[in-house]
Amino acid sequence: MSGVDITLFWIGFWLYLVSFILFAVHAAAGSRRAGVAASVLFAAGLAMHTAGLAARWWITAHPPFSTMYEYAVTMSWVIALSFVFFLAKFRRVAAGVIVSPVLIIVLVIASLLPKEASKQLMPALQSYWFYIHVSIAAVSEGAFLMAAGAGALYLMRRGGDRLPSRELLEEIISRSIRFGYPLFLVGALFAGAIWASSAWGRFWSWDPKETGALVIWLYYTLVLHQDIRGAWTGRRLAIASIVGLGIILFSFVGNLFLGGLHAYI
Repeated sequence: MSGVDITLFWIGFWLYLVSFILFAVHAAAGSRRAGVAASVLFAAGLAMHTAGLAARWWITAHPPFSTMYEYAVTMSWVIALSFVFFLAKFRRVAAGVIVSPVLIIVLVIASLLPKEASKQLMPALQSYWFYIHVSIAAVSEGAFLMAAGAGALYLMRRGGDRLPSRELLEEIISRSIRFGYPLFLVGALFAGAIWASSAWGRFWSWDPKETGALVIWLYYTLVLHQDIRGAWTGRRLAIASIVGLGIILFSFVGNLFLGGLHAYI
C-alpha cells in the first residue's frame, strides 16, 4: 500500500488545479456551468485529499502530523474543508479563484519536502501532547490562511463583479482570525510548551520554530486588537491578513534552513 497516499494527494492536487481554472472562468465570464464544474471538481479533490490522509494514517499507524510534509498536507486539507463549508453557507463560487491558489501553493511546498512514511516515531514525538499541539496548530493556521484568501478577494473586488461583497469578505477575515487566534494560543504555544517540556525537559528553548510561533502569535494579537477596537477595518484588515500569510509561510519554510529542535518536522 506504500505510495497510495501520495498518489491520492497528487490526484487531489490536479483536481484542485483544474477547479481553479474553472473558478477563474466563472469569475471572469460568469459561466454558471464553469462554476458548477469547479465546485464539483474541488469537492472531488477534497475527497481524494481526505482519502490520502486516511491512507497515510493507515500506512504509518499514527496521525499524519509527524513531518513537515504531513503537516503541510493536513493544513491544506483544513483550508479545503473550510472552503467547502464556505461554499455551502454563502454560495459564492467565485471565491474559489483565491482560495484555490492558496491551497495549491501549500501543496506545492509539501511536494518539495521529504515524503517518506515511517511507522516508528522518534521518542520526542511519542506523546499525545504532540498530536494535540500539531492538530490544533494546523486548524488555527488554516483559519489564518482562509482570512488571507478573503483579504486578497477584498483587495481584488471591483463594483459590479461576481465576487462576494466587501462586507461579507471583511466579516470572513474577522471571524477567521477570531476563530484561529485562541486555537493558535492553546495549540501552538501552550500545548507546544507542554510537549516540549515532556520531550526535551524545558518549556521554551528559543528554537527557530518556537520563535516563529511567538512572532505569529504577537502579530495576530496586534491584528485582533486593532480589529476589535475598530481601528483596522476594510482594506487595512485585508492587508493585515495577507501579511499574516507571509509570516506563516516564512516561519514554515524557514524551518527547513534554520534547523533547531524542530528540524525533523
